[in-house]
Amino acid sequence: MIAFTDIVGMDLAKKALMLLAVDSSLGGVVIPSAVGSGKSTIARAFAHILPEGTPFVELPLNVTEDRLIGGVDLEATLATGVRVVQHGVLSKANGGVLYVDSISLLDSSAVSHIMDAISRGEVLVEREGLSEVHPAKFMLVGTYDPSDGEVRMGLLDRIGIIVPFTAQNDYRARKKIVNTVLGKRDVEDTQDELNMLTGFIQAAREQLPHVSITKEQVQALIQTAISLGVEGNRVDIFTVRAALASAALAQRSDVEDEDMKLAIKLVLIPRATRMPEREAEAEEMPPQEEPPPEDPEAEDENSQADTPDAEAEEEQKDTPDMIEELMMDAVEMELPDNILNISLASKKKATTGSRGEALNNKRGRFVRSQPGEMRSGKVALIPTLISAAPWQETRRRDKKMAGRPKTALIITKDDVKIKRFRDKSGTLFIFMVDASGSMALNRMRQAKGAVASLLQNAYVHRDQVALISFRGKQAQVLLPPSQSVDRAKRELDVLPTGGGTPLASALYLGWETAKQARTKGVTQVMFVLITDGRGNIGLQAAFEPDAEKASKELLEKEIESLSLSIQADGVAAIVIDTQMNYLSRGEAPKLAQKLGGRYFYLPNAKAEQIVEAVSSF
Repeated sequence: MIAFTDIVGMDLAKKALMLLAVDSSLGGVVIPSAVGSGKSTIARAFAHILPEGTPFVELPLNVTEDRLIGGVDLEATLATGVRVVQHGVLSKANGGVLYVDSISLLDSSAVSHIMDAISRGEVLVEREGLSEVHPAKFMLVGTYDPSDGEVRMGLLDRIGIIVPFTAQNDYRARKKIVNTVLGKRDVEDTQDELNMLTGFIQAAREQLPHVSITKEQVQALIQTAISLGVEGNRVDIFTVRAALASAALAQRSDVEDEDMKLAIKLVLIPRATRMPEREAEAEEMPPQEEPPPEDPEAEDENSQADTPDAEAEEEQKDTPDMIEELMMDAVEMELPDNILNISLASKKKATTGSRGEALNNKRGRFVRSQPGEMRSGKVALIPTLISAAPWQETRRRDKKMAGRPKTALIITKDDVKIKRFRDKSGTLFIFMVDASGSMALNRMRQAKGAVASLLQNAYVHRDQVALISFRGKQAQVLLPPSQSVDRAKRELDVLPTGGGTPLASALYLGWETAKQARTKGVTQVMFVLITDGRGNIGLQAAFEPDAEKASKELLEKEIESLSLSIQADGVAAIVIDTQMNYLSRGEAPKLAQKLGGRYFYLPNAKAEQIVEAVSSF
């Protein structure tokens, strides 16, 4: 095992872990880095610079829920006949470190439990009639390769330090790493260095309560966070704590410029969503005329009318120029040119299909058990035995069950637990495009581009896309639910346009398509209506071509009834309004409201804008 002091080329990650060792209230450290960079090595080596006896628990990616939060110890319960509670991984890390390698691949259910434990400082165990609270105050250390995906934003919000991603391409550093790994190291010297570093961290912990930071410095850090587009009040607190911990490591009693720079690098820069803008230089600004002298009495009246907003503005003006320049220098030194491509904060919205996970009794990854009958699914053996174990002595004394061998387990139907699996089912996007009127060709072109774009990643996310066109008397399915780009291109080459607007027929057909898809395992459906919302053909005309023209009141009633049914069925919806403002009578916003969905005004929409609107829902 390579020691913490022997690791080469990850100086910023080392510094981040040392800050966490000094102040555990920073929550944790996340280290994104490429494969083979040594991120997991440095994370595991972190255990050796902590005080002796500090727990260091590694969380496996395939951890089950009962192993994560705790539950009943089956072996001990069967042996004693008394329920024995077993602590989970989270509570075992209490007072120490919880380490997760490849944290971006961790199951969303496990991430939720970790987030809850960090917020509460404890774990709530509610399983098989068991209700307990276990302490779980820990520091979280996570490592991952950004190419595997991003870490959930809710979890990152609870962790103070995120080490900026850097590629390891320096020849000298790589050569030194090879020599360190293959060379012979003096064990005693390494141990002496670790002991020295451990003592150094202990001294910093003792110094931390005596470190002070000025009001102007705090204000400068907050203003830097705002200029970088960093959201959340937790970040401001983490930034100040990181600066204090840095000063404590240097055995200083006051925070200095270098401490603030380090805090910006490790807390703010990885969360930045925009480049800060320098204010115009004073000499470039046109000279301002001096205001005329004011009446002293008026001044007194104005001073009494100061508002909190005015005080806040005054505080911003009081930020020293030197501090502002320092912040800008720190930011410019670390921010890459294309910040949005690597910023963790820029990945706020989940990718298409990430919401398409559903629970079922048949297939997928086993996540938990629940009471049920044996014929309704697969029996969860261990949970079933756990449920039956505490009642064995009582059941053996029961006359109805007398005569059975003492070694036999007595299991009743009330003990049976059925497995629940989590499977990625994806989302079905049903595009309903208004092919009537003068804007029909433009709408169809937009829809084709959006469909093709969504289908590019449909296989990866298990999403499906369908396309319904409505014109004339009724709506028709041009593209049934599909993941095939080639099929979409074939089906969408010739698209007829013109005629009436059978909006009710489109909603009905889309609803029927959604219900059929759900029988095949699709749990999430989204309607994407590209229309101006003006329906003028009744639903009856779709079944009876010679039917009389429906009245305006009947049309509104049909659409409202269908919309309420679709909303009650759990179908999400967005309405993209393609009508120009001066021609619109507000039908599209009303349609979105009836469907319980969102409204987007995109009269000249491009396919990319439609996809972005769909993905943001």
